[in-house]
Amino acid sequence: MLKKILKQATCGLFFALTGINVLNAGAIGVTPVRVTLSANQKVSALTVTNPGTEPMSMQLELMNWSQQEGEDIFTATRDLLANPPIITLPPGGSQLIRVGLRRAPDMERELSYRLFLQQLPPPVSPDFQGAYMMMRISLPVFILPKVETKPALRWQLAQTPQGALKLSLRNNGNAHIQIKNFKLSLLDKLQPWVTQQTSVYVLPGQSHDWLLPVNSENPAPSLGTNLKLIAQTDADNIEVKIKIVP
Repeated sequence: MLKKILKQATCGLFFALTGINVLNAGAIGVTPVRVTLSANQKVSALTVTNPGTEPMSMQLELMNWSQQEGEDIFTATRDLLANPPIITLPPGGSQLIRVGLRRAPDMERELSYRLFLQQLPPPVSPDFQGAYMMMRISLPVFILPKVETKPALRWQLAQTPQGALKLSLRNNGNAHIQIKNFKLSLLDKLQPWVTQQTSVYVLPGQSHDWLLPVNSENPAPSLGTNLKLIAQTDADNIEVKIKIVP
């Protein structure tokens, strides 16, 4: 099973008193790091562990996850249920969390959500002066439709008015794709022209753009040049030929 140690995903600050001290949040372990539900599997379980030396409390929240113009959008939902909604992890302890489906799957398309785990403020001594860095992490939750799911990807490599290159991906399928890294190479070169580490989800019917680094030491190939794109995804490795267009 996948396991991931998530450290200091700080999306908020708990200010105890004005001062200069900052206490860092600890780390938690979560396994698995993705939830998949369907009509045949309406409940899934996660295990959250606290490898630290201090107790930690967290609040769970499930949100609908959509995208617009490459940006993630989260809205309240009652389609799913997380139990228990609040957990307290003792040092070295763990907690089983169940995520349950409260609606019927879509007939044709995968549905996407996010499970947020928000650290709650710990007890603070009266003489503490400073801020406490709170941890907030999120895990993807997918609901499979009754039909077979598959992303359908359309890549484009275009030159911007400023002379840079923009790599675009459109997902016309009925399932998400996660791009983990990619590289672009000239067809007659062994060394990649550009290599980029990334971790981007593109949901069904959505798109994402990457602006590629171009400078005097790494000039952009000319219009009409064909390049080879190799990308690692959560579905399969991708290798396609792509031409630079205006």
